[in-house]
Amino acid sequence: MIVRKTSVGDYPFVSRIYAQARDFMRATGNFGQWKDGYPAPEMIYRDIDAGRSHVCVHDNEITGVFYFGVEREPTYRKIDGQWLNDDPYGVVHRIATSRSVKGAGAFCLQWCFGQCKNLRIDTHRDNTPMRNLLSKLGFAYCGIIWMEDGDERLAFQKVDNVDMR
Repeated sequence: MIVRKTSVGDYPFVSRIYAQARDFMRATGNFGQWKDGYPAPEMIYRDIDAGRSHVCVHDNEITGVFYFGVEREPTYRKIDGQWLNDDPYGVVHRIATSRSVKGAGAFCLQWCFGQCKNLRIDTHRDNTPMRNLLSKLGFAYCGIIWMEDGDERLAFQKVDNVDMR
């Protein structure tokens, strides 16, 4: 598997992976996350244009997509809990896989950690598969953050040399 920046031509594949992820969330009891067609096409194109959207490719097939940037996430400023540190960090959003290749999600997160050894991510309380993956990969649960619309998310962080499993 490799990770590369998403191109505009990848949009149909990326859109399909996001649709499959929404279906998988509903099938596993997660009805509150990624509602109403999230992420919208405009958001996906904005991520691509910003150079923050990445795809995971295996045997010439796009098997995953995610947003990655080393930047301050505004919704992470206030947390009911505590981050592991206040150092500059990488952030992962909108990670999804086609589920056609086992381990693609873990590969994507490990790639992100390889780019920045201080990584933050959040997920919905009902996203049990993602919560399990984060735990397996050594992310620490740090508390609750709130999205711009007021929805809560569980916040996780992984720091080099800190394994919270």
